[in-house]
Amino acid sequence: MKVTETSLKGCYVIEPLFFKDNRGCFLLEYNKKEFQEKTGFTGDFVLGNQSTSQYGVVRGLHLQRGEFAQAKLVRVVKGKILDVAVDARKDSETFGEVFSVELSADNNKQLFVPRGFLHGFSVLEDDTIVSYKCDNYYNLDSEDGVLFDDKDLNIDWKLKEDEIVLSDKDRMLKDFLSFNDISKTSENL
Repeated sequence: MKVTETSLKGCYVIEPLFFKDNRGCFLLEYNKKEFQEKTGFTGDFVLGNQSTSQYGVVRGLHLQRGEFAQAKLVRVVKGKILDVAVDARKDSETFGEVFSVELSADNNKQLFVPRGFLHGFSVLEDDTIVSYKCDNYYNLDSEDGVLFDDKDLNIDWKLKEDEIVLSDKDRMLKDFLSFNDISKTSENL
């Protein structure tokens, strides 16, 4: 597997081994030992999630706070997304910075998003299936997030404004400034 650190400290693009021949293809999705050696991540993934979405859907920006903070390893099984990570760790040298990468079933890239990061994605093809592993369990009371169109973050989701489809919950998220006003230290993330 090829591992490349992004412009955000601790956030990596993963390119798994992929083999194709006349029988079909084989993808080595995850190798714990190699992943740990190349990223320094020593946690265990304990939760697997999958979503199916249509073109124009934006999911995020989300995170879990406190003891339920989650690191994620995100991949696309079918279709294409723009995957977005925002460093929300106040003590980080890349705090408030954004990284995005196209993940697709064709390029097989994955994004490792560490704890303390906001995460979201926009769907760039109909019937896109996104699968991700988390290193901690979900807790409703620890859920938080930032509006996808926050002016300070200025994320280009690669969609026209009238194409964007959001959940009611994601429409109610706060801006990045308000989000940071309630978090006293990065331990809360």
